[in-house]
Amino acid sequence: MTTIARIETFLVAPRWLFVRVETGSGIVGWGEATCEGRSETVRAAVDQLAELLIGRDALRIEDHWQVLTKGSFYRGGPILASAVAGLDQALWDIAGKHWGAPVHQLLGGPVRDRIRVYGWVGGDEPGEVRDQIGAALETGLTAVKMNAAGRMSAVASVAELDGVVQRVAAAREVLGDHRDVAVDFHGRFSLASARRVAPLLEPYRPFFLEEPVVPENSHLIGEFVRSTTTPVSTGERLYSRQEFLPVLQAGIAVAQPDLSHAGGITEVRKIAALAEVYDVQLAPHCPLGPIALAACLQVGFATPNYLIQEQSIGIHYNLGAEVLDYCLDKTPLTFVDGYVERLTAPGLGIEIDEAAVRAADRRGHAWRSPMWRHRDGSYAEW
Repeated sequence: MTTIARIETFLVAPRWLFVRVETGSGIVGWGEATCEGRSETVRAAVDQLAELLIGRDALRIEDHWQVLTKGSFYRGGPILASAVAGLDQALWDIAGKHWGAPVHQLLGGPVRDRIRVYGWVGGDEPGEVRDQIGAALETGLTAVKMNAAGRMSAVASVAELDGVVQRVAAAREVLGDHRDVAVDFHGRFSLASARRVAPLLEPYRPFFLEEPVVPENSHLIGEFVRSTTTPVSTGERLYSRQEFLPVLQAGIAVAQPDLSHAGGITEVRKIAALAEVYDVQLAPHCPLGPIALAACLQVGFATPNYLIQEQSIGIHYNLGAEVLDYCLDKTPLTFVDGYVERLTAPGLGIEIDEAAVRAADRRGHAWRSPMWRHRDGSYAEW
């Protein structure tokens, strides 16, 4: 019996929201509906959406996705999309366990045996960048991502521009020619400043330049694409195929949907297919927990235009818990020589430590995004 009998949510450190869906026959599926800084709000959304799922067949995933996303006159946005994403991941986990197969097998079977991964590195000064990248390389990574800068003026100063270049140059010095560095603008730059710095970075051959403008200014990203020969990426704050279409048409090279924000496995598979039409690669955003990472990997093993996978093991956000702390067996999500091997267990391919999750939820969390200000007191993009 695959009837959905129970849906629960868990706020777990450091900043994640897990979703547990149980069927009448006792099959349990896990999803991650984390929306950083707004997970309590998403929790309420999951509780409300549960009304549409309890008593229904868990295996009707596409039908549930349609109802969950379109069953209200007011649709879309990060809260609803994240709630749907967590539920969708859990339903795919149930389906895999029901059929005794990993999710990628249900998506058409594997197109690769392993997926390359990268990690985020910090450091405000070139020396710190070198140290952090050196530490990342010791873990086996062959690619990293760094922030281009911290708080940025609307019209960047010479010192701000030079600071970006010096830090990326330091990264290239450590990485050499056979490893990669992606540079995240994080929506902190104005279009004018982003266009000014991009050509200065070309000698250091970044893997890609991420989110050069905030998502509400996606109509401007084509101007940035045309200002550089470096591949441009965006998408962690875009939640549907419809939102991705304009940036694909504008010429981005890498799409970065987040499987915990953009409607889960069901929608990201469709975003990937749309991206393929534009010769665009997929590199999902995932500075999140183990369930989100496993969901990303399942999509990646079955998706031809899958470039690389972000993962957050050891990043500075993870205070109070680490990515693998909630896994009974940590080996499926460990990486060797910069890759994760294909997951073979049924469903999402990982075993969640339910006792640890329930204990963490009793402690809870209230993670919030940092709030930045410019020197004149006005709001600054984080």
